[in-house]
Amino acid sequence: MQWIRQAGQRIATGSGQLATHLVSRALHAGRRLWHRAADWLREASGVGWLLRLAVLIAAAALLRKIVIAIAAAVYARVEAGAAPWLMWGAAGLWVVASYRCGRDDWEPKQPSVPESPADGEQLADDTSPEPAVAQASAGPPPVSAVTLIATVRDIGTPHAQLKPIAEHLGTTTDAVRAAAAALGWPVKDVRMQGRSASAGLRWDECPSPAPLDPLPGVVGAGHPADDNDDDTTEEGPQKGVAVRRTNGGLIIYDLADTHRRRGIVGR
Repeated sequence: MQWIRQAGQRIATGSGQLATHLVSRALHAGRRLWHRAADWLREASGVGWLLRLAVLIAAAALLRKIVIAIAAAVYARVEAGAAPWLMWGAAGLWVVASYRCGRDDWEPKQPSVPESPADGEQLADDTSPEPAVAQASAGPPPVSAVTLIATVRDIGTPHAQLKPIAEHLGTTTDAVRAAAAALGWPVKDVRMQGRSASAGLRWDECPSPAPLDPLPGVVGAGHPADDNDDDTTEEGPQKGVAVRRTNGGLIIYDLADTHRRRGIVGR
């Protein structure tokens, strides 16, 4: 009788662990679904955001009706005794699973894909700094202002939405938003050919990127103008001549002449 008592104790312990594990997995699945729906809504704005919200509400209502109908049908059959195998089969599977979960060294299986932390949550501090650096550099590369403007010009009709831009550049919509914010390009609800309204960039509101270097020969305000038209290099005058062929003929340069006088020889 000792083994019966031990088996009962193991089934009782395993039942609690199995129930906790199933509830935890259901909560994790609900959180993943919630984050995916929130990310899908975050990609749109304005009327597009309202349309996506309506689609999600309709899908949730339809899923609720289906689950309630299936549960009611199963309960009616079990209560009427039309399907005794269903109740006994479920009870047998629960006993077997509880007996397996009642081991002292039993641990629940972790999900294969780690979840992204929710807002306000922080990951546990790692013991070594190397993984933290690797995780920080795992994000998509930033999008330059010139690349963003060229992409909107190429794929826009004439405006371009964030999702097609991200697919064209092989990056994420967050990276496109960051590049547009750095450029001062507002994200608005726009339309593209063959697509419904969604968040994007208007081509008529495209700002001009700041030049990286000042143009040669341009004098800034407050500085004296340079009227020196001597274009010789610091190497000083040289000897010989240089001949350059053009459509109008041959141009001969006297390398010893610091003022670059030239003569033109016809064809």
